[in-house]
Amino acid sequence: MSSFHFTIDAECPDSWARAGTISTPHGTILTPIFMPVGTQATVKSVSPEELRAAGAQIILANTYHLMLRPGSSLVAEFGGLHSFMHWDGPILTDSGGFQVWSLGHLRKLNEDGVTFKSHLDGSYHILTPERVMEIEAELGSDIILPLDICAPYPCSPLEARKAMENTHRWEERALIAKERHRPEQTLFGIVQGAFEPELRRESARVIGNMPFPGLSIGGLSVGEPKAQMWEMLRHVTPELPRDKPRHLLGVGSPEDMVMGVGLGMDMFDCVLPTRVARHGGLFTATGRVNIKSSRFRTVRGPIEEGCDCYTCRNYSAGYVHHLIRAEEQLYYRLGTIHNVHFMLRLAAQLRAAIQAGTYTQFRDEFLARYVPASEQVREQQREKWKAARERQADVR
Repeated sequence: MSSFHFTIDAECPDSWARAGTISTPHGTILTPIFMPVGTQATVKSVSPEELRAAGAQIILANTYHLMLRPGSSLVAEFGGLHSFMHWDGPILTDSGGFQVWSLGHLRKLNEDGVTFKSHLDGSYHILTPERVMEIEAELGSDIILPLDICAPYPCSPLEARKAMENTHRWEERALIAKERHRPEQTLFGIVQGAFEPELRRESARVIGNMPFPGLSIGGLSVGEPKAQMWEMLRHVTPELPRDKPRHLLGVGSPEDMVMGVGLGMDMFDCVLPTRVARHGGLFTATGRVNIKSSRFRTVRGPIEEGCDCYTCRNYSAGYVHHLIRAEEQLYYRLGTIHNVHFMLRLAAQLRAAIQAGTYTQFRDEFLARYVPASEQVREQQREKWKAARERQADVR
C-alpha cells in the first residue's frame, strides 16, 4: 500500500497559488518545489550530500536513459535507485515520453507503443505502457509517470487530438499494469492536448477523473512562446481536481516557476538550471549573468550578495570566473550548486509568500527586477542543444 498523501496547507484567494505537503515512502516534500534533474541517476557534477545541503527534497531521474544504461534490472540488483545512487529522499521517474518527442528521428509510434533506435549504440528497443511500468518498478522510484505522447510544436489540431487520445489509452493501460508491480509506488497521470484549449480542457477532465493520486502537465515548454504556455495552463487548471498535486513537466526557469505557481502548479523540474550553469549562466535576483564575462575577473565578493549557497559563502566571483575560463572541473560543481540552491531557495520563498497571503506581491516584485533570457536567446540555445543531440545519434 502506498503511503503517498497530499494536503493543502495554504491557498491565495487572488490566484491559484497554494502551498502543500506531499508524503512519500522516502520522505516529505513541501510545495511548491523544484526537482533537480538527475537524468542518469546523478545530477551532473554534484553529490547527493551537496544536493541536500542546497535544499533538495526530491529529484527526478530518466526512465529512458536508465533503461539503456545501465539497465533497470541492474539497478534493481543494487536495491533500486535510492541505494544505487545513494539518495535517501523521494525520487520521481519520468516515462520516456519526452524522449519519444525529442528523439523523433529515431523512433516510430503505433497503437501498442514506440519502437526506437538507441542514441547510444543504434540498438532497437520497444516501449509500451506495460513495459514502462515494469522498468519503473525495477527502478523503485516513489513517483512514476506513464508512457505518453508529447505532440510537436507546432502541430495541427488533428495531430494534437490523435496524440492526446493515444496518450489517454496508454494511461488506462498503465493503471492496469501498475497493479502487477510495487504498490508503494505512486503513478501520476499526464495531461496532454498540445496547444488546443479545447483539447487541454478535455484531457484535464479525462485524466483528472482517472484514479491517479497526482497529475503531471506535459507537452509544454517545447518551443512555444511563454505566453502561449501560460495560456494553456489557464485552460487546464480549473479542470483539475483540487486535492491532487500538480507537476509541470520540464519547466524550471526562475520566472517560469514564479508564474507557474500562480497558475496552480506545485512541482517543477527542468535541466535548465544545471545546464546553463555548466555553460557559465548563473542565476541572480536580477537575472542570469555570464560568469565568463571579464567584468567578474576582479570581483572579490560572491556571485550574488546575500546568497547563502555553498559557493557564494566560500568563493569569490573572481575565482569562479577564473575556474570556468581555465576549464577547471571544480567550476561545474560550484556553478551547479549555486543554480540549484537559487531555485530551491526561490521555491521556499514562494511557499512562505503563499502562507503569508502575499504571493501576488512577491510575484510582481520578482518579475519587476528579474530579467529573463530573451525568446531569441532561448531559441538559439534550444537549436544548439538539439543539433548536438542529433549529431551524437548520427555517429552511432
